[in-house]
Amino acid sequence: MSALGHYDVIRSPVITEKSTAASEHNKIVFRVARTATKPQIKAAVETLFKVKVKAVNTLIRKGKTRRFRGVLGRQSDFKRAIVTLEEGYSIDVTTGL
Repeated sequence: MSALGHYDVIRSPVITEKSTAASEHNKIVFRVARTATKPQIKAAVETLFKVKVKAVNTLIRKGKTRRFRGVLGRQSDFKRAIVTLEEGYSIDVTTGL
């Protein structure tokens, strides 16, 4: 897979209180493409950040229905990947790539 393909798999890091707490345990949370598989996510993270990945867990967050000025709308579904890194490796997602 080319570098452009890796950037298409990993959309952005998730910066929340829970993901920041998980980073203390060598876990990084990324927002990924809905069609991305665990091997593709692992290959993309290892290539882009030059780290060794121990495990990849994924989940799909269903979009919520919201009302704005009386009009019903729906947030889109998206997929998250929780990437566990091998000991001795780390990623600083606050500085960018």
